[in-house]
Amino acid sequence: VQLQASGGGLVQPGDSLTLRCVSSEFTLDGYAIGWFRQVPGKEREGVGCLDNHDGSTSYRDSVKGRFIISRENAKNTVDLQMSSLKPEDTGVYYCAVVSLSTFRSRLRDGTALFDARLYDYWGQGTLVTVSS
Repeated sequence: VQLQASGGGLVQPGDSLTLRCVSSEFTLDGYAIGWFRQVPGKEREGVGCLDNHDGSTSYRDSVKGRFIISRENAKNTVDLQMSSLKPEDTGVYYCAVVSLSTFRSRLRDGTALFDARLYDYWGQGTLVTVSS
């Protein structure tokens, strides 16, 4: 599965940035898509996820009200719109996907909502740096 996250860059605190996840191999409809970030020395951290069947989204508390995951199925893309960026949002951002059936099964089995183990396929990351 080919996934690619793009759109990263250097921005100032308070700025906005939109990241994009695209698959070149399959349609993202029918999958759960997660966005994660990682900084050196720390574990990969889930920031939000999308059920691409019903469009429902969930976000970790630290990004609620600032990050929005949106989909455009016609383009087979899922975006992470980030606003009011803070230095602590700095990191390499990844998108990941898993079939909805597997996603729901793993949640039922007790895997936490923003746990990287929910996902089977990962794209290469894109670096976001928030600095003045």
